[in-house]
Amino acid sequence: MIWTVELAAALDDAPFPATREELIEWAERNGLPTQVIVNLEELEEIEQGEEPVYEGIEDIWPDYIRKEDFFHNEEDEGFDYDDV
Repeated sequence: MIWTVELAAALDDAPFPATREELIEWAERNGLPTQVIVNLEELEEIEQGEEPVYEGIEDIWPDYIRKEDFFHNEEDEGFDYDDV
């Protein structure tokens, strides 16, 4: 499983909370990169019983860094969240 910030960011609009299967279906419907779908398919499966429910990308990739996690001064000229 290979996660990059760009791949994980593709899940920012995912319908959390969701199961692994729901995330895979959503990713396929929304045309996410193949590597995202492969990563979701490699998430741990429980042998019998219910699948785990993921509350957010942090449940999938704990090291994910969101825009809000960056320290910055919004008053700096030229600062734009989209550049982060």
